[in-house]
Amino acid sequence: MLDRKLAILCAAALALGTPAFAQTTGPTPDDSATSSRSAPASNKTNPDGFTQQEIIDAAGTFFGKTSGSVGQAVERVFQDQGSPVGYIRGDEYAAAVGFGLRYGQGTLVMKDGQERRVFWQGPSIGLDTGGNASKVFTLVYNLQNPDGIYRRYPGVEGAAFFVAGIAVTYQRAEGVTLAPMRTGLGFRAGVNAGYTAYSKRRRAIPF
Repeated sequence: MLDRKLAILCAAALALGTPAFAQTTGPTPDDSATSSRSAPASNKTNPDGFTQQEIIDAAGTFFGKTSGSVGQAVERVFQDQGSPVGYIRGDEYAAAVGFGLRYGQGTLVMKDGQERRVFWQGPSIGLDTGGNASKVFTLVYNLQNPDGIYRRYPGVEGAAFFVAGIAVTYQRAEGVTLAPMRTGLGFRAGVNAGYTAYSKRRRAIPF
């Protein structure tokens, strides 16, 4: 089933070879956190946000990784952004041959207990080729209303890094910052740039 989904995405990527701006900069090849320019930090002391240990526990359970490896990635994001008010846990599939596509789905969980079903999709263009199936745990910052998650988020240039087997990028729109943390099979090699659109329903067209 996974091979079939990746094959479909690759075929679509070849068919839609028109220029587009899309997904955030890809992970760096080494396992040490390197970033040419991190996203500006959010409010570091947010009493309404999740604690670092709460996020480590939730992400570790979701990824099936040890708290130590997940903790390194979470600690780095907390240093940059502070305490998140929510997180999205989900899965995604992506493929690219220069031009690529990414589709995912998951659940937004807010600190106050509210939840929303979320789908995301986006095109990409860059120097990468390949496909991947990933589990994604996204930290959410400065989101006042959970329904406000549904919009397009451009990637933050130069903000990608790779820690303990987890690729981390930043996305931002209208003051809301998302920090997707990905781990899975077949990370795409190379560099790509652009946006991701989050929606209430699945969309076949990623634009």
